[in-house]
Amino acid sequence: MNGELLSILEAIERDKGIDREILIQAIEAAVATAAKKSEGVAEEIESTAVLDRKTGRIVATVGGREVDSARLTRIAAQTAKQVIIQKIREAERDVIFTEFQGRVGDIVTGSVHRFERGDIIVELGRAEAILPKTERIPHEEYHQGDRVQGYVLEVRKSAKGPSIVLSRTHEGFIRGLFMLEVPEIAEGIVEIKGIAREAGDRTKIAVASTDDKVDCVGACVGMRGTRVKNIVRELHGEKVDIIRWHEHVKEFIAAALSPAKISEIQEQAGTKSALVIVDDDQLSLAIGKKGQNVRLASKLTGWQLEIKSKSQLSQAVVSLSGLPGVGPAMEQRLNEAGMTTIQQLAAMTLEQLTAIKGVGEKTAQKLLESAQATLAAQQAAHAKESPAPSSDEGQAETPAADETAPPEVPQQDASDAGETKEGQG
Repeated sequence: MNGELLSILEAIERDKGIDREILIQAIEAAVATAAKKSEGVAEEIESTAVLDRKTGRIVATVGGREVDSARLTRIAAQTAKQVIIQKIREAERDVIFTEFQGRVGDIVTGSVHRFERGDIIVELGRAEAILPKTERIPHEEYHQGDRVQGYVLEVRKSAKGPSIVLSRTHEGFIRGLFMLEVPEIAEGIVEIKGIAREAGDRTKIAVASTDDKVDCVGACVGMRGTRVKNIVRELHGEKVDIIRWHEHVKEFIAAALSPAKISEIQEQAGTKSALVIVDDDQLSLAIGKKGQNVRLASKLTGWQLEIKSKSQLSQAVVSLSGLPGVGPAMEQRLNEAGMTTIQQLAAMTLEQLTAIKGVGEKTAQKLLESAQATLAAQQAAHAKESPAPSSDEGQAETPAADETAPPEVPQQDASDAGETKEGQG
């Protein structure tokens, strides 16, 4: 019997990963408690139990007197059994918690076990994890037994054991998938510089190579796009744009806004904002569907980006300081009245202007004439330099979908061609 006990402890250690010494301590504590209860002694009487690590024999003592284990009552033995089972469960929970706490940030694979209030319980071998509805890619559907991959977002202790939370919407999920699919990233040859994602729709990932001989974009795309296609398949069709990271801000912004062609970038380093100027036919492509392209590019680069077409820029507002006859004092009065541009001034009536403190009728008349003349000259110059507006003008507010890109999309270099093609899904 004693030899069988040691064999059982070895099997539990092997199957559940619990250290045998922890199991032995649990048995010793349980037998000591059972011996005291069996002898019916007072609570303050000391009781101990020692398990021989070589023979498996247990020696219990109560009040300094050895107690034969065969004399233990049925109730005492049942109590010992419950204590041992409880200790084993607690030890197993600690082992699982320690294991998965070290895997936070990793990608794990499991199978759908059951559904609880909209959340998915994923079986991960010895442990169960939860994939909350909020951490799932929109429109994803799963059935019992389906294989599912997830990013280990959090591991915390609870009364029922370790609680493992998975995510498929976290940016780390994209990073993990690329590390699994692209050996150059796992080896550190290609580095992921940044990720901007709107789960279920589109992701932009910026990569750079530490080896001049390795093309970072080509490595991520793979031969005939096999690598990025595998990632897109796992994301259920989410578009992935692979961007070449540039140390120079303007080049990085231009790459992040691909596939749109950028004409000019005016940066304001102090505020980390930039005005991006594009041709009229590139405006909707640069902005993207519902502003998605510029929003992701802004998040990826860390710069606040404003997109304007050349025609919009030519019709840009002009401050009052550039109007003849408007000095600092007059400009301040007009600003206090809510007017900051020539366009606003030209739209005012004579009565509205004379109602402003310090503005007489003659001054108001001169201001109106000057503003209207300046605005008319600006519009005439624009009409002379620019062709008639195309039917695509005015799409800045409701940009077309990215799929409506022109047949020939400008590329920066040969590798970026594969980037855009595969990045579009």
